[in-house]
Amino acid sequence: MTTEDFRPEKEATTFYPPQRILMGPGPSDTHPRVLAAMARPTLGHLDPVFSEMMDEMKGLLRYSFQTKNMMTFSVSGPGSVGMEMCFVNMIVPGDKVVVCRNGVFGGRMIENVERHGGTAVVVDDDWGKPVDPQKVEDALKQNPDAKILAFVHAETSTGALSDAKTLCEIARRYDCMTIADTVTSLAGSPIYVDEWGIDAIYSGSQKCLSCPPGLSPVSFSERVTDLVKNRQDKVHSWFMDLNQLLGYWGSSTRTYHHTAPTNALYALHESLLMLSEEGLEHSWARHERNHQALKAGFATMGINYLVEEQYRLPQLNSVFIPEGVDEKEVRRRLLDDYSLEIGAGLGAFAGKVWRFGLMGTSSKVENVLFCLNALETVLSDMGMNLERGAAASAAHRYYADNPMS
Repeated sequence: MTTEDFRPEKEATTFYPPQRILMGPGPSDTHPRVLAAMARPTLGHLDPVFSEMMDEMKGLLRYSFQTKNMMTFSVSGPGSVGMEMCFVNMIVPGDKVVVCRNGVFGGRMIENVERHGGTAVVVDDDWGKPVDPQKVEDALKQNPDAKILAFVHAETSTGALSDAKTLCEIARRYDCMTIADTVTSLAGSPIYVDEWGIDAIYSGSQKCLSCPPGLSPVSFSERVTDLVKNRQDKVHSWFMDLNQLLGYWGSSTRTYHHTAPTNALYALHESLLMLSEEGLEHSWARHERNHQALKAGFATMGINYLVEEQYRLPQLNSVFIPEGVDEKEVRRRLLDDYSLEIGAGLGAFAGKVWRFGLMGTSSKVENVLFCLNALETVLSDMGMNLERGAAASAAHRYYADNPMS
């Protein structure tokens, strides 16, 4: 045999992805400034100039999370790695952890607890509902030996937002540390790590930060770093051991840990800089305003939300599919005819809901109007009796009556 025998049957060519409008549950559209940042010259991960950028990034992340935690940085991996980093560092085999499950990602937290040797006490709520604080308090009363409370702030599978502040207050009363999943909420909904007393928090680069997937911003309180430093056994992951990372992210004199994805970190730095320039409050208000306009357009088509209004995520809109509509065909036509991506339902809501993302760069007026026009046209062509143009007109009226301050 020769090397030619191993060539693929189909000749490979340079990959040119189509231009999409990403309005699903993530990733979101990446801003041109962020894409341009990725194309800058690659530096070594211990280069002193790159170290300066890392220090800036830590400051920008502290602003984004509203914290002064020293151990605030980006994990080299998607949000799932950030999640696992929290659990693998904080759980000692035998620990009892109260885990709130009101969607897919609460279930993944349970997996993490069990895989790292802990015992999960599960607090279940219906999908589409927020975590019930009373159920959490009852669970902590019944399990006074619980060490950690883990919950999803913004459940991506349903679009439900839970009351992180209240959940953290309850945890403190029972001397529990907290782990919060903010993959979908960071930069899209208010988060106050220090004010709320969150001990460990993780997010993802590809949602409201509008950065390509592959990085997970995290932040750990002093209570967590002290816990990890004083563990009697080694953390059950070399790569995610917070003790190992202290020398790379925790000090100005950096020691080698792993080859960080430098160009990806340029991109995250740029997206965080853009968030700082816009201002957190403005970003939160922009997401809410576009959500309300989208909702006004949906109402003209008789499309209803899964989540009650006071618990809805503005950046993740889960809506019921109109009766008799072939939901897969709608998504296919939107993608093929309009290059518009929306999300399907998960779990028990598969085939019952669509998930429309309004995250980061994707959360803008032109996307809302384009999406409403495209969806209205597709549904009309498939036989629904709709007034053409009514959805976009309703959104326009909302925007006119509610200008950005």
